[in-house]
Amino acid sequence: MAGGQESDLEKTEPATPKKLEKAREDGQVARSPELTTFIVLLISAGGVWFMGSGLMGQMSAIMKKGLQMERELAFDSQLMIPRLGQLASDALLALLPLFGILVVAALFAPMMLSGWLFSSKAIQPDFKRINPMSGLGRMFSKKSVIELVKAVAKALVIGGVGALVIWNFRDAVLSLASQSVDLGITHMGNLLGLTFFIIVGSMLLIVLIDVPFQIWDHAENLKMTKEEVRKEMKESEGDPHVKARIRSLQREASRKRMMAEIPKADVIITNPTHYAVALRYQDSAMSAPKVVAKGSHLLAARIRELGQEHRVPILESPRLARAIYHHAEIGDEIPETLYTAVAEVLAYVFQLRRYREYGGAAPQLSQQVLIPDEMDPLGQKATSGDEQD
Repeated sequence: MAGGQESDLEKTEPATPKKLEKAREDGQVARSPELTTFIVLLISAGGVWFMGSGLMGQMSAIMKKGLQMERELAFDSQLMIPRLGQLASDALLALLPLFGILVVAALFAPMMLSGWLFSSKAIQPDFKRINPMSGLGRMFSKKSVIELVKAVAKALVIGGVGALVIWNFRDAVLSLASQSVDLGITHMGNLLGLTFFIIVGSMLLIVLIDVPFQIWDHAENLKMTKEEVRKEMKESEGDPHVKARIRSLQREASRKRMMAEIPKADVIITNPTHYAVALRYQDSAMSAPKVVAKGSHLLAARIRELGQEHRVPILESPRLARAIYHHAEIGDEIPETLYTAVAEVLAYVFQLRRYREYGGAAPQLSQQVLIPDEMDPLGQKATSGDEQD
């Protein structure tokens, strides 16, 4: 028993869709900082590589302009600040395309793993985050150890690849000293972009490890106990006892509505004790007779009692009663295959009603009310006058 209780309290069950949705509303989704960093750096490296020569040319022109000294600047210090502002503005305009690309990358990179998400709960103040004991617990947690190992591995990979790239390009770097200033600046821009791109590309290995880990870690953190799953199902679907009570009340209300329709019925057909069905037909409002009530055993007996109280004609036709009971629900029209049999019964009922009001020859119901065998659950070929269930 104790073992069963312990297993119920262990978080072994995957998060339900409801918990995943709630976690998303709280801002808890799988995120990989390494993926975001890699994409931003990769795009910036590509930008520097493709725009490096032009960007370095623009920076060189701004530097030359800044180093030039007009005579007015030398004797009027108030002109220095506007000049500095102009140079800074030119540098910003030169870097603006690269900055714009980086901003877009920083906004859309996190969406690659868990899609777009904005949650105000994630930015609400939480004093538990500044609890010293909680902070110490996080510092020495398993996740912190994993992050430390990941940081060391990242430093080794990026540092190693960077050292190899610099060593391989050492001749190209040394040759810059023998080139003219303009040509050297252009080559240096291209070289910086290429080396940056290669070094950033080495982070792909870290991303390929970190993304699956973050997805797995997010799923592990949201796991639920069996008791939590049962509780959530009970809350979402409702207490079984309450649901049973509601169904009971609904059945009772439906039964009362059905009983209220019996006095309006034109005929009640029985078999004679197991089943009873009440039919009603209005030529101006219905295309075919409808079942207004039906029941078996005790409910059938109650239908017969109400029919007798309100002088509704009651006819014994076991096969017809069984066929209608099993093939038509309350409020439905009778099946087409039973039109002939029911029409014969209703014709007898209407003739009987006329006989009671005006007298004359008493009507007789045919002893052979034919019912297709496939409509009778028992499949018996007998007349309606001598059958018993």
